[in-house]
Amino acid sequence: VQLQAFGGGLVQPGGSLRLSCAASGRALSSYFMAWFRQAPGKEREFVAAISWSGDSTSYVDSVKGRFTISRNNAKNTVWLRMNSLKAEDTAVYYCAADAAGGNSPDMYDYWGQGTQVTVSS
Repeated sequence: VQLQAFGGGLVQPGGSLRLSCAASGRALSSYFMAWFRQAPGKEREFVAAISWSGDSTSYVDSVKGRFTISRNNAKNTVWLRMNSLKAEDTAVYYCAADAAGGNSPDMYDYWGQGTQVTVSS
């Protein structure tokens, strides 16, 4: 499966963005999907994940209540809605896919190219 992430940009603190991850090559329903992020000088960090059918989600504590992951298998797309953005959310955001899933980057076989999110006034 090929993944393409987009939707990043520059936003002021407190603002919102919606990231999209478009899949091609194979049905999205075969994959557990996740978003990770990597800030300069830091390791890649788990942000959110969603099960194959979308009935189960998980989040890192720092984004709970602010971010929402969702998917539409018919559209082969996963989204990450980010509200109340903070400067510490600044990072390159990656979508990832795997048949089994989890919350570690090592568990994922397929990655999008990343999209930059910058939160700054």
